Amino acid sequence: MAKKEFTYRGKSLDEIRRMSSEDFLRMLPARARRSMKRGLTHQKQKLLVHIKKSKRKLRTQCRDMIVVPEMIDRDIEIYDGKTWQNIHIVPEMLGHYLGEFALTRRSVKHNAPGIGATRSSASVSVK
Repeated sequence: MAKKEFTYRGKSLDEIRRMSSEDFLRMLPARARRSMKRGLTHQKQKLLVHIKKSKRKLRTQCRDMIVVPEMIDRDIEIYDGKTWQNIHIVPEMLGHYLGEFALTRRSVKHNAPGIGATRSSASVSVK
């Protein structure tokens, strides 16, 4: 079975890369379209310039940046509040926020209760 070609709202990846930013803006979901229409912040503009110039892996804390066609097939490290998570941008991520791919919450893994947590542990020596 042949691999299915990627399309975003009926457009192929080549068509999306060739279209202007205004045309791509019209294809985005409402929240992303509104965010982009208001204009990019200085941090977002700086990130786009670095993406266009550089071929190396980039680091950013700009979790509210929307994935645009220039970012496809790039590796970006996104800060989750503690560590940098390496994310490879694929076409399916178009229109989503970078922060969606670097989760900030971890699952809690509990261990044994601490000293004094139960009545029986009060009599256990600390050493």
